Amino acid sequence: MTAGLEGAGARLDQYLADRLPQFSRSRLQQWIRAGHVRVDGEAVRPNRRVRPGERIEVLPPPSTPSRLAPAKIPLEILHRDEHLLVLLKPAGLVVHPGAGTRGPTLVHALLGLGATLSGVGGEERPGIVHRLDRDTSGLMLVACSDAAHRALATAFQERRVEKEYRAICWGNVIPRSGLIDLPIGRDPVRRRTMSPRGRKLREARTRYRTLQPLHGFTYLEIGLETGRTHQIRAHLRSLGHPIVGDREYGGAGWQRIRRPDLREAIRTFDRLALHAHRLRFAHPVSGERLEFEAPLPAALAALLDCMQQTEEAPG
Repeated sequence: MTAGLEGAGARLDQYLADRLPQFSRSRLQQWIRAGHVRVDGEAVRPNRRVRPGERIEVLPPPSTPSRLAPAKIPLEILHRDEHLLVLLKPAGLVVHPGAGTRGPTLVHALLGLGATLSGVGGEERPGIVHRLDRDTSGLMLVACSDAAHRALATAFQERRVEKEYRAICWGNVIPRSGLIDLPIGRDPVRRRTMSPRGRKLREARTRYRTLQPLHGFTYLEIGLETGRTHQIRAHLRSLGHPIVGDREYGGAGWQRIRRPDLREAIRTFDRLALHAHRLRFAHPVSGERLEFEAPLPAALAALLDCMQQTEEAPG
């Protein structure tokens, strides 16, 4: 990759962690120290500051098999070959182990399938080239070989993987379509969330289009031009239209609903009203264009149906 103006002056390890989220910062630091990352052909230190125009090469070391214990968790696989698989992640399932989450995760479930997974991401993230939040459902792409992992990671970085979402948010979104161009970063107060108040803001662009205006809600189609952590959630909150069910971003206000059945439907809705609906990309080996769509899961479809029947907005 070639460093641009964005991120100039940042530490190299942080710069790479922001652009290669499938790898942990600690792993990237290990690679830098071991000489697997080079800047303009030279080995450097993790705290080296990035300058515009520099050529940064990341050359991961040979992978090691994961030592995580497989788990028998049902997964719906839409496509599988020797290089990759495409699956439907259910809401409520964390993608990989991390701070405070040891399992079971999607990675444990993949190992339970007996799937061969790339080892580039490390022992706790085999095959993982992108993520969905725990309470988001939908399409995910997993690498089964190291070569596919590297190619897909580059495709995500260069924004050649198209992802489209469906979301139900609070309020009537005006205008009905548009581009949210608002840099976001880690919120200085609520560290689990992202916001435009962070000190290290990064560009973030989200396109949206109204699929159906509802009474007090909006059903949206969403496309990402960038792929920041919690981008859709933070951007919709910035508009004053948080996603239904999103407790961290202000979307859990079921008490405002006057109609009893709708109030109960939202009160008991235990996930985000956010679903990864469509995925388009070129196969990392064959180059074949692949496209997948996933209908709304039952709980989200039932909530949408309930909202379509209401004639009363939130109080």
